[in-house]
Amino acid sequence: MTKQELSDTLRSRGICPTQQRVAVYEYLLRHRTHPTADTMYRALLADHPSLSRTTVYNTARALSKAGLIRTITIDADEQRFDAEMGQHGHFRCTGCGAVYDFPLSEQTVSLLTDSPYGADTLEVYTTGVCPHCKP
Repeated sequence: MTKQELSDTLRSRGICPTQQRVAVYEYLLRHRTHPTADTMYRALLADHPSLSRTTVYNTARALSKAGLIRTITIDADEQRFDAEMGQHGHFRCTGCGAVYDFPLSEQTVSLLTDSPYGADTLEVYTTGVCPHCKP
């Protein structure tokens, strides 16, 4: 997306498209690594010296609330963010801490979202050791 398209998307969801907010959203769309707010802050600081960790965190919260990204809480002590909005699960490596997407079958999604409990969100998390960390 161009900067203008990013700005238009934010504006359409009720978010004022400041330079910093556009930068955070663009970072999430380009880096599918499920970063933390601190990771984004460190990555964006050189190009945006007035950026604060609080701004990154508040922007991520606003993007999540607006339905543009997901907040991932595999680990209770850490929030990560994901711009992939399609149905999928998340795997966290207990060795290196990386978070990876994995597909969910249509049957799994249907089973969980069509439950009699009226589920409106689906979050599937799992942990283990990724191929890079296996001995």
